[in-house]
Amino acid sequence: MKEAYISDQNFENTDFVKFPLEKGEYESCTFRNCNFEYVILSGFSFMDCEFLECNLGMVQLVKTAFRETTFKECKMLGLQFNNCNPFGLSFTFDGCALNNSVFYQTSIKKTVFKNSKLIDVDFTECDLSNAIFHGSDFSGAVFDHTNLEKADLRTSVNYSIDPSLNRLKKAKFSLSEIHGLLYKLDIEIDKNS
Repeated sequence: MKEAYISDQNFENTDFVKFPLEKGEYESCTFRNCNFEYVILSGFSFMDCEFLECNLGMVQLVKTAFRETTFKECKMLGLQFNNCNPFGLSFTFDGCALNNSVFYQTSIKKTVFKNSKLIDVDFTECDLSNAIFHGSDFSGAVFDHTNLEKADLRTSVNYSIDPSLNRLKKAKFSLSEIHGLLYKLDIEIDKNS
């Protein structure tokens, strides 16, 4: 059975739990205020697509392709991005909640995470070189053998990154959050001085 090819379509206020999205390749499509919670998107392909104010919580992403895809103001809890098709994997997140998601061993260089919640996200062995983390919250996020070279975390908060376990060459941090790099040393930093 041939999979569908859908381009330049707008999907608004659709509950894909009740009305399943046709499996296939989606190019230059916009999904606005749609519900995908627990939907299986395995094997789907999204190129140059936008997801705006959608609920993608717990969606299954086995071999799902995201190329130049934008997520804005989306709820994306518990997603396993490590299961996605790695070829050309690229996306941007703006104002999204990605709590408890996994990016284990993904190569997502230059990814932009803007004003997003990245609470308890697993970035173990992820290549985030040249990524931009603008105004994002990393409470409980795991960085273990992560490549953060040339990444910009200057406006992000609540990260705990061990410099001895991660690649940080030319990464940018703010002085106000520097304790996130020194936490392992068990020293006291006076934030008022």
